[in-house]
Amino acid sequence: MKYFFLSFLCMAFVGITGCKKDFLQRDPGAPITRENVFGDPVLASRFADNSYNYMIDEFGRMSQGYKGTTGQFCDEAISSGASDSYPFVAVMTSGKFLDPSATDVVSIYNRMYQGIRNVNVMLSKVDSVPWSTLQSPQLIKAQMLFLRGMFYFELVKRFGGVILLDKAPALTDNLDLPRNTYDETVNFILKDLAAAETLFSTVTFDLPSGRVYAPDTDWDARNYGRATGGAVKALRLRLLMLDASPNQNPAGTAAKWKKAADAAKGIISMNKYSLHPTYTTLLNVSTSPEYIMIKVRGPRSLGGMLSDFIMPPSSGGAQGLLNPTQNHVDLYEMSNGKPITDATSGYNPQAPYVNRDLRFYNNIIYNDMTWQGRKIQMYDGGVDYVPASNSTTRTRYYCKRLWPEAIRGNSTATGIVNFIFFRYAEVLLNYAEALNEADGPVADVYTYANQVRTRAGMPNLPAGLTKDQMRKRIRNERAVEFAFEEMRWWDLLRWRDGETIKAVVNAINVTKTATGFTYNVVPLPALYQREFSDRMFNYPIPRAEIDKSNGVLKQNPGWE
Repeated sequence: MKYFFLSFLCMAFVGITGCKKDFLQRDPGAPITRENVFGDPVLASRFADNSYNYMIDEFGRMSQGYKGTTGQFCDEAISSGASDSYPFVAVMTSGKFLDPSATDVVSIYNRMYQGIRNVNVMLSKVDSVPWSTLQSPQLIKAQMLFLRGMFYFELVKRFGGVILLDKAPALTDNLDLPRNTYDETVNFILKDLAAAETLFSTVTFDLPSGRVYAPDTDWDARNYGRATGGAVKALRLRLLMLDASPNQNPAGTAAKWKKAADAAKGIISMNKYSLHPTYTTLLNVSTSPEYIMIKVRGPRSLGGMLSDFIMPPSSGGAQGLLNPTQNHVDLYEMSNGKPITDATSGYNPQAPYVNRDLRFYNNIIYNDMTWQGRKIQMYDGGVDYVPASNSTTRTRYYCKRLWPEAIRGNSTATGIVNFIFFRYAEVLLNYAEALNEADGPVADVYTYANQVRTRAGMPNLPAGLTKDQMRKRIRNERAVEFAFEEMRWWDLLRWRDGETIKAVVNAINVTKTATGFTYNVVPLPALYQREFSDRMFNYPIPRAEIDKSNGVLKQNPGWE
């Protein structure tokens, strides 16, 4: 019997911050040559595992590795006050994508190419490593091809066509290279994913316990979180959704939508994945049938992202900077399935938090709710909203979705908050969206969209919707289902929905009265409004890359 595993402990050999350092420099004065690395199967495995460290794998990452999210670029949330995370968000919300501090432009461009280089080096050496009989070079190749596809996907969704590299450049190579086209970049990714899928499907292992497992669909417990054949399919689906959507498919070619729908149905037909039983605990469990691929993390404690980005001082944190907008709150339907804009929905602006979609209560901290054993005070004079403070909310909401209730000041409690790369609900809603665009609101569109709604305790979508009405309902469903999961900004870009991005950003004013509270929706000050124009649907290539290319690298339209 033989089996293969690369423990995730190997991934810790070089941490994220270490990615910028030379992997071959192990200790001061003790360099390891490339020949040493690829002559040793353990070191070679670690080198391969280091490629995972270049993935985008945290919610807050614009500043200090845990502050600022893409949801703060659009209608989902704002970054409160003049905090140290705000400039990294403000350059995007003010349209200054070419600013050197635009992390999601400059840092991501560099980080993805660093990851691509690491992968290419590994692919060039994998066949020369003296692997033991307990290891599989085919499985390493499969992971590397998936990761290269992931890195290029992160580039193509931001920049369109980019420079394609299928090998690590030598020191003597000319690095002033032109960009490939968008179509060439998409086809390159699809080719890598096809090769990875084939490799994953050919590898199985007999464990000492007698169980046979196939990395095409799962790994053994010590390798949970690695890429699988299912992850390859999910990445392909996400790429095809990008390719079919209005930003890259302005003609609305139905064949592209049909291709995406078929890819989604292929994952459904695997019968491998299913929805997590409850939406409430979806991000907070170690394993779930809904997870296609996640970032494996240990339980979080007070500190970092939680205390310095999510939690306000009134709850024992330092800064509550991730503030959901009223625009986002208004997307949650009433529990009867009707939007709050429907006059028959039963929505009462003076009791705005009564009888809403259950996901609202899971995702948002709002006035007068019970949280951590007390009532939240978002009203004027309340402890959770301090107008003169840059550490408390500007919208009078906090993000509950990423904050386990047990974690509070003066507590050693911990909680899991997973970063999810792919989950099954996305597959279902992708299928519903793509099928609606290709064929209209046929029965399967209802069937698979309603599966997600049913899990959330929501009624089925009303019968008889037109294609346009169904599109609107599916888009709204995505906004609430994937709240604060790094999805909303990318959805709005691929849909070319600039109107939503630049719509007036609102908050709510809360006043305490003798008998209760009064609520009034108000626009936020100009500091928190968004500037957006058509050129921003595609990011600019970082200016430094253009400047050093000797005129070979061309800029995206509108950013010249």
